[in-house]
Amino acid sequence: MKFISFVRQGKPAIGTVVGEGVVDLSRRTGHVELGAALRTLGLDALKDTAAKASADFALADIEAWRPVVADPGLIACAGLNYAAHVAETKREATERPTIFLRVAESQLGHEQAIKIPPESAKLDYEGEIAVVIGKRGRRISEDRAFDHIAGYSCYNDGSIRDWQLHTSQWIPGKNFQGTGAFGPWLVTTDEIGERDVLTLETRLNGEVMQHANTDLLLFPIATLIAYVSTFVTLNPGDVIVTGTPGGVGAKRQPPVFMKAGDVVEIEVSKVGVLRNRIEAE
Repeated sequence: MKFISFVRQGKPAIGTVVGEGVVDLSRRTGHVELGAALRTLGLDALKDTAAKASADFALADIEAWRPVVADPGLIACAGLNYAAHVAETKREATERPTIFLRVAESQLGHEQAIKIPPESAKLDYEGEIAVVIGKRGRRISEDRAFDHIAGYSCYNDGSIRDWQLHTSQWIPGKNFQGTGAFGPWLVTTDEIGERDVLTLETRLNGEVMQHANTDLLLFPIATLIAYVSTFVTLNPGDVIVTGTPGGVGAKRQPPVFMKAGDVVEIEVSKVGVLRNRIEAE
């Protein structure tokens, strides 16, 4: 099942995609945010409500896509989680996952414009796979980690590289408003199995810039869930972004930073394609 967050008739809403149509879950549940709906009603109840309904309107009738989960309690991002990216940054692989946080206000949806801030021209792409939590848990063991996943989505961890490197703390460069793209939808785990290998590809203006799969993760998804849930309780709607492979623009020779008019696509097998144009803020 595919869950989406969107705007229609000027109002935020959530729903599921059925072919080329949308089941309006906001009309049926009163919830306009997917995170709140997952926390309050639960994934199974939302799926059951959607399964009993027919499409209310065409997918083409939505006015704008929003971040899949626009109201996460937590966005935990893994850095340096592919060997090729570790190598290109001239760093060393760490014994434990490298984790930093994003804020919800930095996110935007599918087909929305990623913004180049006036403070920098060094906007870089980072194609990633996002995991959305569906079941609350603390100190989750790796062998039970997949029981806590609601589903998967595409993520572009857009990074303002000079601000990221002002100090040893990456957070400023990872949280400029309108730089973290998340979508187009959440694909639930009944469509993606625990042992499925997902392929990730980033394209800039049609050219492949990054290509990898989840077999290459230094810290697999289950390990990330176990690690993050050790220091914080994971709640439905929380997001874990699993890291970017080699090929980022900042480490190319010459560097490739995104500019106004560019189009960046993140494709994850069995999920879909997240597409965003680039604009000056």
